Amino acid sequence: MAYMRFGAPIKSTEVSLARPGEVVQSTDQPPMLEPALMKSATTLSTAAVSAVRVASSNTRDPVLAATHLASQLNHEHLGCVLFFCSAEYDLLRLGTALEHVFAGVRVCGCTSAGEITPEGYGRGCITAIGFDQRYFAIGCALISELESFSLQGAQDLIDGLLSTCKGGNIAPVKGNTFAITLLDGLSSREELVLATLNSALGSIPHFGGSAGDDERLANTHVFYDGCFHTRAATVLLVNTSLDFRVFSTHHMQERNDKLVVTSADSDSRTVFELNAEPAGEAYARAAGVAFEDLDRKTFALRPMAVKIGNHYFIRSIQRVNPDKSLTFYCAVETGIVMTAMEPGPLLDNLRQHLQEAEAEVGPPLLTIGCDCFLRRLEAELTGVAEQTSEFLKAHKVIGFNTYGEQFEGMHINQTFTGVVIGQPDASAGDL
Repeated sequence: MAYMRFGAPIKSTEVSLARPGEVVQSTDQPPMLEPALMKSATTLSTAAVSAVRVASSNTRDPVLAATHLASQLNHEHLGCVLFFCSAEYDLLRLGTALEHVFAGVRVCGCTSAGEITPEGYGRGCITAIGFDQRYFAIGCALISELESFSLQGAQDLIDGLLSTCKGGNIAPVKGNTFAITLLDGLSSREELVLATLNSALGSIPHFGGSAGDDERLANTHVFYDGCFHTRAATVLLVNTSLDFRVFSTHHMQERNDKLVVTSADSDSRTVFELNAEPAGEAYARAAGVAFEDLDRKTFALRPMAVKIGNHYFIRSIQRVNPDKSLTFYCAVETGIVMTAMEPGPLLDNLRQHLQEAEAEVGPPLLTIGCDCFLRRLEAELTGVAEQTSEFLKAHKVIGFNTYGEQFEGMHINQTFTGVVIGQPDASAGDL
């Protein structure tokens, strides 16, 4: 199942369903660094020379990691850097180092539950994208108070980002702009923030992911203005002359079991009862396992979903609690009906929808991907992780494994959500 923005032109602001605040300004150019002992920069578009560059580093020293990225990404037209990193880094030192090596360049990012690098899946590393300001005008902002984020605050934030995008003189805003959100994955405020932002964005397509922390479920961070922040969100508004397609897809299939949420606390995302019995026991029976055997493997392979219209939206379980309640990665309300799900072919589904998007925008320059960490776990459990990693590499995907995905104002789970961006020579009127 996939949900996409598509139409004519490709950057249409119409939504269709497919098959089953502060703005940082760029000022000085960054210094050029001495080459590090790393592979040379990967440039994904020979026609554009440097429309985007991608980079990664496996070194755990924060200063060396930042230097390695800069040696791969820095050039005279670099306008913005977006990165995803393991929470195992010394984040204070990493933030300082990134600000130093990319002085004068907008830098945004977040911690992850796994990385998608130029070489496919990575762990314990940092991966990044460098955007050429001749093709992309990008505004960045921080939401520092998630609990009090208001519609007026959202409108002010988006207005500021739009002003930055317009100042880049890249392309008209309408039909040429999309938003990326990165939220603290343990804040439990995604639903509120996303709904509010979506109202302010209007017809601008929007996707994103919730920051992870290498599956520790302890501390997740977003990065803005040289620092890592908790209980916060980073918003990027991207204006580009290139064709793109924002999409979301999952491969889960409906089973027969239906469970009614009879007691829940949506603020803590905890379900106490399903079908008027302890939630953990009812779920275990529907999943076909003993209650004592519930673990993250079961959660990955037997998620629940809510049906909206004709489409299922996944609600993944985070943990089972001592009182036999279940805590989810998304808010779950009392009274809703949940459907038991099981996996279909993960890689086949991803291949189908990425290839469909690429058929619309032409050969991909880059795909920015937010891939649920439970999907990666499933790929590992079912023996397709290596194939999936190679597929992501071949299709020029850079991104991270998330604690939840975001699409058009919704917070969802166990999806692959992102944007496919076409190459400059596939679009009329580019540089």
